[in-house]
Amino acid sequence: MTYLTLAVLFVGACLVLAVVVGVRRREPHFAASIAITAAVLVGLTIVFDSLMVIADLFRYDTNLLVGLRIWRTPVEDLAWPVAAALLLPSVWALTGPARRPADEEREVNRVG
Repeated sequence: MTYLTLAVLFVGACLVLAVVVGVRRREPHFAASIAITAAVLVGLTIVFDSLMVIADLFRYDTNLLVGLRIWRTPVEDLAWPVAAALLLPSVWALTGPARRPADEEREVNRVG
């Protein structure tokens, strides 16, 4: 199994969970929290993975890589921060208190 296959399977499962939670829980700013989290984590992953590769702390099996890199980070490695950005807000929304219909009415009345 290649790194890309494993990454697609894991990110796909996290994406399904995020979509289900986003549709069913209707959390405010859910998509924005995922996007901001993903941007920060991907940026940090690019910097620190590249520095670790430069320092020769680890190596990738080139036969299992697609070949695309951002700086020194293989694109397959960016799947894990994306998966975390999908999974963590979803778990947070699932474990938090459910929004009551009265909360949604107040939200609409406050905005409109």
